[in-house]
Amino acid sequence: MSDLSIRTISADEHAAYIASQPSASFLQTPGWAAVKSEWKAESLGWFDPANPAELLGAGLVLYRQMPKVKRYLAYLPEGPVIDWDAVDLGRYLRPLAAHLQEHGAFGVRMGPPVATRRWGAKTIKDAIAGGQQPKLGDVRADVIEPSGATVATQLRTLGWKAPRVGDGFAAGQPQYVFQVPLAGRSQDDLLKGMNQLWRRNIKKAEKAGVEVTQGGAEDLKAFHALYVETAERDHFTPRPLPYFMKMQAAMANQPAECCDFRIYNAYHQGDLVASTIWVRVGGHSWYSYGASSTAKRDVRGSNAIQWRMMSDALAAGASVYDLRGITDTLDPNDPHVGLIQFKVGTGGEAVEYVGEWDLPLNKALYTAFDLYMRRR
Repeated sequence: MSDLSIRTISADEHAAYIASQPSASFLQTPGWAAVKSEWKAESLGWFDPANPAELLGAGLVLYRQMPKVKRYLAYLPEGPVIDWDAVDLGRYLRPLAAHLQEHGAFGVRMGPPVATRRWGAKTIKDAIAGGQQPKLGDVRADVIEPSGATVATQLRTLGWKAPRVGDGFAAGQPQYVFQVPLAGRSQDDLLKGMNQLWRRNIKKAEKAGVEVTQGGAEDLKAFHALYVETAERDHFTPRPLPYFMKMQAAMANQPAECCDFRIYNAYHQGDLVASTIWVRVGGHSWYSYGASSTAKRDVRGSNAIQWRMMSDALAAGASVYDLRGITDTLDPNDPHVGLIQFKVGTGGEAVEYVGEWDLPLNKALYTAFDLYMRRR
């Protein structure tokens, strides 16, 4: 079969294609370009030359300029949105590489939304308790996804390279995430799937009078203040308020059938005790950002707000509730393991993706940019 053709498409065409798909990352929606305003952006579409009116795939490309040179790293976070089960991925990826090179890219990075392995909550809990396997990747998976190995083999054959974890400018989207499957389940099923501590904490929040409400753009300042407090407590660098303002505006400006962006607030006796950002694209919903107060931890606002978001994702017809990234550590003495244990309590599963892959188009510039990013 011949290669597909590729060209720039409008944001409206792009959004309509995303809306027609059962699932796609919000990082691949055309509105995400407005959030990453420091990058140049382009919406690309794939077409069959024999039927040029039919859109067969779409991708948001972010171009990051190399210092002092008008050449770019082209990045497709958690994308592109193409048929990853295709027998010949080269039909999509060869024209992509040629187009990006013509537009000044010295290298391409993409994150195929393709899972490789899955571990259930019990498997992870047992591995942490056993203390014998410090990394999730060392634990025998409950499910091995055959498409993961097939895609990785095709990418290597086409000249793509899997970046080593934490190497150079490899730090992008997480390779390990935690998800709760929703398809075919009721609210009761979800509650029964949680561990005893989660169920008890949800009940405790209810008894304490915690009230979870859906907010709006006017709540972003309060969310951010709580998020900064969370960052100080948990030792991470917070994003600035304008980032979230851009995110809310960008998602709100897209067609409703494409995307849904919500802010949730948990109050106890008038005090904001937890605040979160929830996103849905098609059948995939995400707990995107979260914050909680140091005071009143005992009223369990974080559990209450998660339960509300999960329930709303189910009601919206989502098939997955995604709690986003986890590290792969299972070492009981590692401070990061607490986050995994919190997420494991939902009764979901850890999912490993094929990760982010690179295609150097100009090896000298690609190596120079990698060195620059390491030294920053």
